[in-house]
Amino acid sequence: MLGRRLARGGRPGIVGVAARTAVVAGTATAVSGRVARHQAEKAAAQQVVEQPEYAPAPAAAAGGMTDETLDALERLGKLHEQGVLTDTEFAVQKDRLLRG
Repeated sequence: MLGRRLARGGRPGIVGVAARTAVVAGTATAVSGRVARHQAEKAAAQQVVEQPEYAPAPAAAAGGMTDETLDALERLGKLHEQGVLTDTEFAVQKDRLLRG
């Protein structure tokens, strides 16, 4: 055994190199996964904070709305029900239509 070790010059064998590479690769993968998850959580939290709050539009008299506005509101409602528009997108577009 001692002769084999000296014959290689004290370097680890192929199995030792493969094991060390596997440990390094596994550690790097774990660390990069944790960093990516942390960055995604941080970005999601920041996005929630940066979303503006929309106040509901003041109620407009039905007589003051045009047929175009009513049709557009109906189309928006259908898109919202179908899931095409999120709650926020629906509120923004509805507010835009009601404000003229």
